Amino acid sequence: MNKSLPPHPLELACPASYRHRQGEKEASLPVDKEEEVEMNADDVEIKPILESLIFISESPIQLNTLMELLPEFNKEAILEGIEEMKQEYAEASRGVELIEVAGGYQFRTKVRWAEWVHRLKKAKAVKLSRSALETLAIVAYRQPIIRPEIEKIRGVDSGWVLRTLLEKGLVRMMGRRDIPGRPIVYGTTRAFLELFSLNTLSDLPSLKEVEPPPVPEAIQKGEILEGVVESTPSAESSTDKA
Repeated sequence: MNKSLPPHPLELACPASYRHRQGEKEASLPVDKEEEVEMNADDVEIKPILESLIFISESPIQLNTLMELLPEFNKEAILEGIEEMKQEYAEASRGVELIEVAGGYQFRTKVRWAEWVHRLKKAKAVKLSRSALETLAIVAYRQPIIRPEIEKIRGVDSGWVLRTLLEKGLVRMMGRRDIPGRPIVYGTTRAFLELFSLNTLSDLPSLKEVEPPPVPEAIQKGEILEGVVESTPSAESSTDKA
């Protein structure tokens, strides 16, 4: 003889949605459809959104990425918002600034506050030897470039220096040149741009700007003697004063 089971407390509280006996179909409460609310771009300020995305990104975020993440805003609105943020963070009272680096946008602490920032976060400086800096400069200005061309400029073997720069992520292999031996072609990376706070390679100083000042031309001996004669009082004037 089947005995009826006492009602479960949950059945009493919600009889339509609780299955209390075997074989009985479970009833479900009607679920209200969630209303889809279309976000109107005109009703939302873009700067807080851009600020959040740029802040949370681990690397400089590119404009194309922002456009993909924000389809409700056009390119002009995004650029306008970024430009306004640049001006706001450029104020002296701000501790960080918004800069363009490595083809994207990134928040960075201002140099003037470096002393206090280092107290909290002591980042390891990227140390490069003179030969590494020399090789890196050659690659940056002459890329795409192959190892024999680098060694022709430096006059010494540069294999181990290139390996060091590859390990540090400052130089990359771009492919192989279609010549006998198919040597590897080298170029710089985005990490190189970030390290030196460059947006693109076109931001590199021109070679004229980094060249040492020319050695002054030798002054002719006659000019020196002439200058000495002009600066020395004549015998006649000395006699008159006497």
